Amino acid sequence: MDTKSSQKLKIYIVDDHKLFREGLKLLLSNQEFVRHIYEASNGKEFIENLSFVDCDIVLMDIEMPEMNGIEATGAALRVKPGLKVIVLSMYGDEQYYYKMVDAGVKGFVLKNSGIEKVIEAIHRVAAGENYFSEELLVNILNHMREGGKPEPEVPDNEISGRELEILYHVCLGLSNQEIADKLFISKRTVDKHRANLLSKTGCRNTAALVMYAIKNKMINI
Repeated sequence: MDTKSSQKLKIYIVDDHKLFREGLKLLLSNQEFVRHIYEASNGKEFIENLSFVDCDIVLMDIEMPEMNGIEATGAALRVKPGLKVIVLSMYGDEQYYYKMVDAGVKGFVLKNSGIEKVIEAIHRVAAGENYFSEELLVNILNHMREGGKPEPEVPDNEISGRELEILYHVCLGLSNQEIADKLFISKRTVDKHRANLLSKTGCRNTAALVMYAIKNKMINI
């Protein structure tokens, strides 16, 4: 997203830690693509004020008093369906990932990430894409591994059973060569299947593909 030639963004930070909010606000307020920053200390306060403010991106904490991020995201999207929510996640929040995807969030950023990651997430989500922290992806995939291998189920679309098998291993974080070795096929074949998956789902990268697969229940977790 070229923020220099696009409309400046109005951002809402929802987090119960005042020091974190103020630090993030200070860092973002120096960016030229930011027009205004709103703050709320919990989901309830955010929802109560949402009708009175016009914002483009919400940076949403998960665990908060009064109303948590999952409930707040669901309520906000019922009021403003086009609102784009990015989760501010901590290690250990993976248990909430599926609920947040179902609630309609567009991105996930670890709280201990550098500001450049937050900025990248904002740019990508504002441009209509999904953003998924690479570190958080690894943690979620490790959590998936612990649950055991699901039986792939072919959905009612043109994705084949073999492509679903490839997709399952992609969701485990395996490289194309590792998938090829595990399935006793060539890496070139895996490359082709993976490219087909990206094309058929409209995903631009692996993180978006994993998010798509889980959100659309293409694999059992």
